[in-house]
Amino acid sequence: MAFLLQDGNQLFTGALVLMLMIAMLEGVMILIGVGLSEVLDNLLPDMDIDLDAPDAEPGGVLTKLLGWLRFGEVPALILLVAFLVAFGITGLLIQMVVASFIGSLLPSWLLVLPVLLLALPQVRFVGNVLRRFAVGDETEAVGRKTFIGRVATITIGQATTGSPAEARFSDEFGTTHYVMVEPDAHETFGQGEQVLLVEERGASFRVIRPTSKHLMEQN
Repeated sequence: MAFLLQDGNQLFTGALVLMLMIAMLEGVMILIGVGLSEVLDNLLPDMDIDLDAPDAEPGGVLTKLLGWLRFGEVPALILLVAFLVAFGITGLLIQMVVASFIGSLLPSWLLVLPVLLLALPQVRFVGNVLRRFAVGDETEAVGRKTFIGRVATITIGQATTGSPAEARFSDEFGTTHYVMVEPDAHETFGQGEQVLLVEERGASFRVIRPTSKHLMEQN
């Protein structure tokens, strides 16, 4: 316990404590009929990302990173917990090794970047494993081009030209997809508005306002 509470370890120990707090909060919310995982999925985007899209597009680096971590295919809460565990344990293990060689701990700020870089592949590994159970092996066969013609709802952000927002829709199999959407010039879509996906543009989709009431009811 003394080792965990040393100054150099407080950041990594804090990540593990936060993970435990999230687990307890999830348990409490389940008891009252509200799932923390569902709430987080609405706030933190699970996105289907085209990893071959150019980084130069607005938000390209971030959206590609989220796609690489399997957001949109695995519940966001699981990925968050996996990150906290990986970050905390990796940091503590490095500090243990350092302490065995030099007899003291490194400042935590000095380890943040290397620990982060080591933790992200672990999160991706967890996402890859759980993804097979969450959506099955058929996911690779479901191309993003099949999303064209879907009506999605803006869940976070405001979609304007050059500034995509997150939108969500469910397919005929009940699988929820999160995508980044961007309108044409002079159009703006806010949270809660429905949009029609009409064209894939790298990591995002061009959208317009649905004109058919039947399409909106299907969503």
